Amino acid sequence: MSETIYSYCQYCMCMCGTKIVVDGNRVVDIEPDRENPFSWRDFCRKGKTAAQVIDHPQRLTRPMKRVGDRYVEASYEEAITDIAARLQRIIEQHGADAVGSYSGNPLGFNFAGTMFWNGLLDAIGTGNRYWVGSVDQNNTHVVQEQMYGTELMALIGDVDDAKCFLFIGMDPAQSKFVWMETVPDGWNRVLEAQRKGAELIVVDPRRSTTAERADTHVAILPGQDWAFLLGLLHVIFSERLECTDTAVPLSGVAEIRAMAMSAPLDDLADRCGVAVELIRDVARRFATAERGMCITHTGVSHTPTGTIAEWLAAVLNAVTNRLDQPGGKRIEPGYIDLIAIWSKFAPPGKHRTRLRDQPTVAGFHSLAELADEITVPGAGQIRAMLIAAGNPVTSGPDGDALDQALSQLDLLVSIDFVQRESHRHAHWLIPGTHFLEREGLHVLFAGLVELPFAQYARRAVKPPDGVMEEWQFFTELALALNRNLFGKPGVNKIIRASRWLARLSGKPGWALNPRWIERLLVKSGKRLKYDDILRHPHGWLYGKKEYGHLARALRTPDKTVHCAPPRFLFALRRELTEHRTRTSAAFPMLMVNRRVRESMNSWLNETPGLFEQHRSNAVEMHPDDAAALGLESGQWARVSSATGTVELPVVIVAGGRAGVVAIPHGWGSRIFDPRAAGRTRTFGVNRNLLVDRRELDPFSQIPSLNATPVRVEALAVRPQHAAPATSAVH
Repeated sequence: MSETIYSYCQYCMCMCGTKIVVDGNRVVDIEPDRENPFSWRDFCRKGKTAAQVIDHPQRLTRPMKRVGDRYVEASYEEAITDIAARLQRIIEQHGADAVGSYSGNPLGFNFAGTMFWNGLLDAIGTGNRYWVGSVDQNNTHVVQEQMYGTELMALIGDVDDAKCFLFIGMDPAQSKFVWMETVPDGWNRVLEAQRKGAELIVVDPRRSTTAERADTHVAILPGQDWAFLLGLLHVIFSERLECTDTAVPLSGVAEIRAMAMSAPLDDLADRCGVAVELIRDVARRFATAERGMCITHTGVSHTPTGTIAEWLAAVLNAVTNRLDQPGGKRIEPGYIDLIAIWSKFAPPGKHRTRLRDQPTVAGFHSLAELADEITVPGAGQIRAMLIAAGNPVTSGPDGDALDQALSQLDLLVSIDFVQRESHRHAHWLIPGTHFLEREGLHVLFAGLVELPFAQYARRAVKPPDGVMEEWQFFTELALALNRNLFGKPGVNKIIRASRWLARLSGKPGWALNPRWIERLLVKSGKRLKYDDILRHPHGWLYGKKEYGHLARALRTPDKTVHCAPPRFLFALRRELTEHRTRTSAAFPMLMVNRRVRESMNSWLNETPGLFEQHRSNAVEMHPDDAAALGLESGQWARVSSATGTVELPVVIVAGGRAGVVAIPHGWGSRIFDPRAAGRTRTFGVNRNLLVDRRELDPFSQIPSLNATPVRVEALAVRPQHAAPATSAVH
């Protein structure tokens, strides 16, 4: 007999409300939940095909131990005992930092997994923690800490009331209106505002789907967003277009005004490849619009100057009174104090990497450093790795170097759904679970949504018999290590005592579990009751949009927005004195990234029938560049950098900037079948192999995924086993 479960998709920050039809323990259908008052309108094929992932033919359903060149099934008890013993020996001989960790997107959307993962790392005591956020969002955290006093000040676009949208390095037609915030159906709402007269200005080197709908498309030179933004500020300050009466208190405006006005506008225009008059035009339109917002995303962050550009964009919003105003960027306080909770989960870290002496950002180190931290001998060298729901070999730069490093570890443990590229050297494979098989309240998303909204994610089906949820495995491993979960004295005794009481009473919920923590956090917010959230299966829109919260949320000592952090001013001054050219005779073009809606980084590309690999894993070129190289759509090309080489089919797209090629990220991972040694499937090629892991933004430590110098050459014949070619994307 069928049953309907209401929940939401947990692949990305859209968090679309879902209606899941279940028969027995099998998902029959997934549709958008049109009774969800907030988040169903971005529903896409990722959510629609989620049940196919559960039935993946190479799915892990038992712990598997490497024995020689093959894997054998084992019990959880055997796995936990062996892993704990090996970790203990490594810690005793080399210290806690000899154990490294990496976590990916799926764990981030799993609140229980995230909580207990950090609890396990605290139990081990390691500071060598890495995560997928270091590949794209670190610049935002750095800027927020410098300007607002906290690494997580989520500023959300108020799209319905905006009269001018300035989008830099983002393609919401594909990625939707999300990054570290959720604005449901945001792209369609932007288009609706445009139909009513709002201006849409898109700054992007390529002619993206979003750029095609823009009133003005600025085809900027990749990596030079900072110069364009400083040019806008130059015009605004020179023509006195800034607003002196802002909704939030500002400091440092005089310093950034002096810096912007001293920078020659023609020099800035030359650097970013945008005409002076176009810079003036955009500056005037943005500053004089009744209401508006400037938003930067990964197109900006994936460059060596991504932090400086993010800062200048934030300053642009601040000095034109676009903060905490209708149509600008505001904060949603949510039902918990997100900033306070975040500071507990990711307190300002004192740990620094041993080779480059870099600090953590948002509690984690940069993935770009991981390979060297494993291979270079010395005190603190990483000798064991725990990888939870992540594929860093594909997600990060120069994956070949990391793959070789992982092969040298004394212990590599993967906790994931299948054995991916990053797990091919694993000593232990531990099964993961899918969001359809879990339940819980992700309280950390409370302040990342556009409106006051809460929804409990309900389990649709049970995991395969015997498969532990991730939080359970992390707890058991901490107990086996005899190291207190969360690093707090007495926690393990509480866990054991609670389990004894649960057995004695016959009430499983009395044993410590994630619901305890969820309830405590909701109660700490003093705004909602946990049980009231449970009473709203379609989600609960419990309040209305408000303004005026940002000034009270500031964590700077003087309670102002710091517009001129000295570190950033110094870096900007240095940037203005240098005029570096990224291209060369050997590598005359620049590679940028592009998004594919159905993909979620390196996750889901192997889902059967989700979309065509050959259509998505291609190199997009300007017609002039293709003609100069004698290339046509459908022909294959070799793309090379100083780091590596990949071969892909060509797609020619009119518009955009000549000299720029675009390749989507997330491809190039293999899926292994641990039950049959040698049986693998490869899904596309990995463009990140072309990216140098040593060229980083000095503040965010993000690699240059969006401004990599490359060379493109025509291939006479299609590579063997290559996918069929395609005629065009647009």
